[in-house]
Amino acid sequence: MESTFFISHGSPMMSIDESIPARHFLSSWQETVLPQRPKAILMISGHWDTKEPAVNVVHRNDTVYDFYNFPKPMYQLKYPAPGAPELAKRVKELLLASGFKRVDEDTKRGLDHGAWVPLMFMYPQADVPVCQLSIQSHRDGSYHYNLGKALQPLKEEGVLILGSGSTTHNLRDIHFGNAPVPSWASEFDTWLKDALLEGRYEDVNHYDEKAPHAKKAHPWPDHFYPLHVAMGAAGVNAKAKLVHHSWTNGTLSYSSYEFTKDS
Repeated sequence: MESTFFISHGSPMMSIDESIPARHFLSSWQETVLPQRPKAILMISGHWDTKEPAVNVVHRNDTVYDFYNFPKPMYQLKYPAPGAPELAKRVKELLLASGFKRVDEDTKRGLDHGAWVPLMFMYPQADVPVCQLSIQSHRDGSYHYNLGKALQPLKEEGVLILGSGSTTHNLRDIHFGNAPVPSWASEFDTWLKDALLEGRYEDVNHYDEKAPHAKKAHPWPDHFYPLHVAMGAAGVNAKAKLVHHSWTNGTLSYSSYEFTKDS
């Protein structure tokens, strides 16, 4: 695959709420974003956070309902994508070869909602094998960028590397209805877009020092680090492209990016 991607998966309500604009973007994925079918997907979701990198090594992915007090129909949805145990082993091999000291294998974990909710619209047949790789929220952006760098060879092997998180993710400051976007959220979102499109990846790696309202936009970094992995996996001097932009709940940005290696 020529490109890696970061998508903002936003609220799990997307699974049943047709009014969320990003849902329509994801539904058009194969027509408008990536017509080429991947051999497998390596998903890095902000919802799997471990002390050391971990991959799920399964033959069939269970659907994990890691959200609470949502409408009952959401707990009846299934996304039974095949696992990708060979890809999991390859990811482990690449990370160990790049100096990561330990990579754990989880033989039980399925797909969390950061993975299956967007994939349900991107690949609705659930027929592309999926492996998940965890993030380490106690580490920093540069660590996750280097995690991505180690995965670069996978692109030549037909693997779609997909980070799934959120461009802004402050769940203590979300609103209902058509609330206006507050300045802190729009300023962070715009800073990120400008930094990525201008190729200032080092600034993005150190977003906590460089970006306006960084701590407000991400009180915890778990939903931002999948971006760094996708960015690193694209290769040095990769070009970023904004492929979707929308808001819900006042402060949830669904900005999503494609990273393509500069030829």
